[in-house]
Amino acid sequence: MKVVVLGKGLMLANIVLGVLDSGAQLAGVFRYETTCNSRLKLFFKDFFCPAPEVTLLKELKIPQINCKSANSEKFRKLMIKLNVDLIIVGTWREKLSKETFDIPKIATVNVHPSLLPKYRGPNPYMQTILHGEKFSGVTLHLMDENYDSGAILKQQKVEILDSDTSKELRQKSAPVARSLVTEFLNDLNGKITTPIIQSEKNATYFPNISGDERMLDFSSMPAEKISRTIRALHPFLPCYITYKNKFFIANPYKFKILDGVSTHKPADIVAKNFENCSVTIVCADKKMIEFSDLKLYKSPLKTSRYIQKEVDVIF
Repeated sequence: MKVVVLGKGLMLANIVLGVLDSGAQLAGVFRYETTCNSRLKLFFKDFFCPAPEVTLLKELKIPQINCKSANSEKFRKLMIKLNVDLIIVGTWREKLSKETFDIPKIATVNVHPSLLPKYRGPNPYMQTILHGEKFSGVTLHLMDENYDSGAILKQQKVEILDSDTSKELRQKSAPVARSLVTEFLNDLNGKITTPIIQSEKNATYFPNISGDERMLDFSSMPAEKISRTIRALHPFLPCYITYKNKFFIANPYKFKILDGVSTHKPADIVAKNFENCSVTIVCADKKMIEFSDLKLYKSPLKTSRYIQKEVDVIF
């Protein structure tokens, strides 16, 4: 069975390993970075600062596909020439056209890190944590003309701990994708796989977040929502705290919701400590959060010495 993988980052690496674990032939890998970088720029980036998945592909001597789009004639002709049985996609921002996903003899399969039909969209790691879910998951589904709506082939839950950021959730989801890909490919050799149509009644879709979620509003947000926002946005975006007209970046691993409630008003600073750059702030529900190891947002025009002087004055 000939398989081509499209993807990026940790998910790409684990799908590749899942294909190899099954014994299928990996005919090529199309990295998303190829679509948005010049060939020269990507060469230097891969040579001087290679990502882990790039090192993996080189070590395993897996052929890489050089195209500017999965919907290009060049890519389609290559898939026909390779006579591929299956395309597997993971972490791909480009919407594949029907002319592309219909090329493989078996199917084009997407690996989506949520329990579909819930949390369709570009970043389910972030959205599941933002919405306080206790479980996320990984779903293998047939690709169709809509986003993440094709029939489900395989699915497995992933637990979300109260301390998990999107980074940890992604790290836990990728190995699950690897095992599901291996199981799916092995099943194609002997078992009958029956795709399950997704329930549109239970479907949810979330686009990329706006800039509003990055600024923490203690006057309107309860403590738990602030906690979820900080954890959900890491490592994609920083969350900012305003104090004395300055912006501080919250450390997603150095904050805690304190026991009890405060008699102060929401958004009041009730404690601060210069030594560990910490502040304790009252939230909308009167609970308090202690933030440690805050970093002052750095202007590229300011030196580190100047920024340290600002921190000294602020605290």
